[in-house]
Formats: sequence, C-alpha cells, structure tokens
Amino acid sequence: MTNASNVGESDLERRFLDRTARIGVVGLGYVGLPLAEAFAREGFSVTGFDIDEAKARLLNEGRTYIRHIPDARIAAIVDSGKFRASTDYSDAADMDAILICVPTPLTRFREPDLKFVVSTGEAIAPHLRAGQLIVLESTTWPGTTTEVLKPILEAGGLRSGGDFFLAYSPEREDPGNPDYGATTIPKVVGGDGEVALRLATTLYGQVVGDIVPVSSAATAEAVKLTENIFRAVNIALANELKLVYDRMGIDVWEVIDAAKTKPFGYMPFYPGPGLGGHCIPIDPFYLTWKAREYGLSTRFIELAGEINTGMPRHVVRRLAEALDARTGKGLNGARILLVGLAYKKNVADTRESPALTIIELLEERGAAVDYFDPYVAEIPMTREHAPLAGRQSVIWAPQTLASYDAAFICTDHDDVDYAELVGHSRLVVDTRNATRDVTEHRERIVKA
Repeated sequence: MTNASNVGESDLERRFLDRTARIGVVGLGYVGLPLAEAFAREGFSVTGFDIDEAKARLLNEGRTYIRHIPDARIAAIVDSGKFRASTDYSDAADMDAILICVPTPLTRFREPDLKFVVSTGEAIAPHLRAGQLIVLESTTWPGTTTEVLKPILEAGGLRSGGDFFLAYSPEREDPGNPDYGATTIPKVVGGDGEVALRLATTLYGQVVGDIVPVSSAATAEAVKLTENIFRAVNIALANELKLVYDRMGIDVWEVIDAAKTKPFGYMPFYPGPGLGGHCIPIDPFYLTWKAREYGLSTRFIELAGEINTGMPRHVVRRLAEALDARTGKGLNGARILLVGLAYKKNVADTRESPALTIIELLEERGAAVDYFDPYVAEIPMTREHAPLAGRQSVIWAPQTLASYDAAFICTDHDDVDYAELVGHSRLVVDTRNATRDVTEHRERIVKA
C-alpha cells in the first residue's frame, strides 16, 4: 500500500519534470528576479512575491528596476503568461515550490539579522499545504533552514519530510557579470532528508545545467559561507599587501598582474577602498557568530574583517596626503568628486558600498563631496548612511571635472572615460587601478 506522502512526493516530482509545477519566488531583487525569469523562460508558471507594491506593479507592466535586466526580458515572460508579481502571500497555497530569496543582513552589532527569513516563513506558514517544496536560498549560518525556518513552517501541524519538503540551495548570483547567470552557475543543493534533496535537485535541474547535491541543508549553507569567506580573506590579503608595497614604493597592481601569469598555485585578488555588496562584507560574520556557540573563535576571519573595514580610512588618508603633496591644501575646505558609488562596477547596487563610508569620512574632515555614477542617479535611503539619502549624481562635463580639487575613483565602472577624467582633473586618486590605460597626464594620478 502506498502512503499519502509518497503519492504527493511522486506527483510533485512528475510536475517538476513535465514543467507543469507552479513556482513561487519570494524576494524579487538581484537574486530572486533572475531566478524567477529563468523558471518562467523554461515554461514554468511563476509567481514572484515581494512586499514592495511598486516593484510588483512595475514587473506586471513588463518593466524592470534592475539595470542589467532589461525591460524586454521582463516583458517577454509577462506577455507569455508565465510570470506575474504579487504582494498577496495567500497565493502561496497555489504554489508547488516556493523559493525564498530574501536579504540576510547584519544588525548594528554585527550579528545575523534573520528578520526577513522569519517574516517570510511566518507569511507562508498559514498557507502551507501538503506536497509543497520550500527552498531557502538566502545566505545564512549552518543550521538556519532546520533550526529557524523549519519550526516556523511546522507550527501549523504539517511535518517536513512527510507532509512538505524543505531544502537549502545557496544563491550564487553575480550581478553585472555577463559570463555567468542564474542558469549557468552550478547549483548546490542540500535537503532536510533524502526526499527533499531529490525533489530540489529535480526542480533546479530543469533550469540549471549542473546540480551539486550535498549531504544536508547545513552543508549547503556552509558551502555558501565558505565561498564568500574565501574571497573576503584573500581580498584582505591583497589589501594588506597593498599597504606594505606602498611603503616600499612598489606598485601592487603590477605585482598582481605578473603573479597571475603563473598557471598554478595562484589566484589573483585585488585591493580596493573597502568591501561592499550583500555578501562579502556580511557573510563571514555569520560563521563567526555561529562558531561562538561551539566555543570557537574565527581569528582568521575576524582579522580579515579588520583589514577590510579599515581600508576606507586608509584611502582617505592617502587622498589627504596627495592633496598636501600636490596642492599644499589638505582635506579641510577641499572639493572632492567621488567617481563610482556602487559597491562594484557595472551595477547600480549600493548595499554596503565603501563609497558611502568614504563620503562621510571626507566630510568629517571638512571636505565638500559630490559624486558621479552612471548607474546611481540618487543615493538611496540606508540605515547606516541615512543623511546621505537623496543626493544626486553630478552631470559629467569637462568643466565640472575641472572644478574639483581632486577626483577620487572608488568604483571602476567600464563606461567612464578615465582619460577625460585625468585630462580635466587637477589630481586623480585611483583606488581601483582604473586609470592603468591612460597615457597622458599620468603625473596627476596617485594610486591609493
């Protein structure tokens, strides 16, 4: 005799395979929207959930709010009838699979803030039904899926592994990277039990070419943290080497370019003015926090964090020194143009951007700061930098560039004319080696 849960399981797997399953994606940001698009393009019926009514309305009109995802791509999936956006979580009852892609920031005390995961679980729970697959994609500490999300979903009486199925699959989206997208990056999957793992693997296998199953949800959670900790630690090393080589009069960028010609045993990481984005500055501290539960300290991770968070002050100091040396004028009263506000090049995302901290540090020292960013027309409201909200990017023009005491390159967007910037600026402080190909007026450039 076949029990009810096995019937639900086999029926769900069949619906994944023949693509008649209804997919819900919660959180329509840089991770969730490309994922929703990928499933819709493969013929699944997709409902995107977001608490922002303006976002939902825009998407349903076939328009976008993420620059590297053009309107035409959103219009295509809306017009096909395979995608719609909703703010009504009661629609979750109609979904066969629900993929959760919500933010997991840190609190002001640098501890994990899971309020969005918790609130999403609580919004879904009243509408949870037997035979659904729930997958968490948000980056978090190992154990979150089963220790935090699972009890919330089970509060109504249904049980994971019998009535519904629970899994974790870390997002690996790299906004602005034209070479890798939601369907071309291998997908790591861990389940709360073997059935959940098989179902999640089957579902993602319909849209992603390479699936990497692991033994548990906690293992999959650890994979994501490991990836980002690896990057944070190696960026910290590059930043520390920059500090040392600067003192020695050695160009760290030249060192890295030469070192990366070695075909084995070396991987290039690059220094910068600090870390930004929703992953690298945040994720390592999720493991640091969880490790305390086991009586362990993560000294390597914490040291890397200290180095990386100290970089904004270092580059501001270098700017002050360059102004003193070149103009005899310090920061107090200086007019500074910060070039590039986004946390990385070729995107509009300003989350955790070191540029915001740098503006504040410069203004604390008496400088007047404007910014130019072709992707960020206006500084959005943030918890940490609220006084900066509403400021607008200046218009790029030779006379504008010439009016500042120094230009400070913080983000190296590709579509900025760095030769023109150097040609019309009195001083250019470059934290990203963005001016490496500029041949004229190199005496105006200081690398920081």
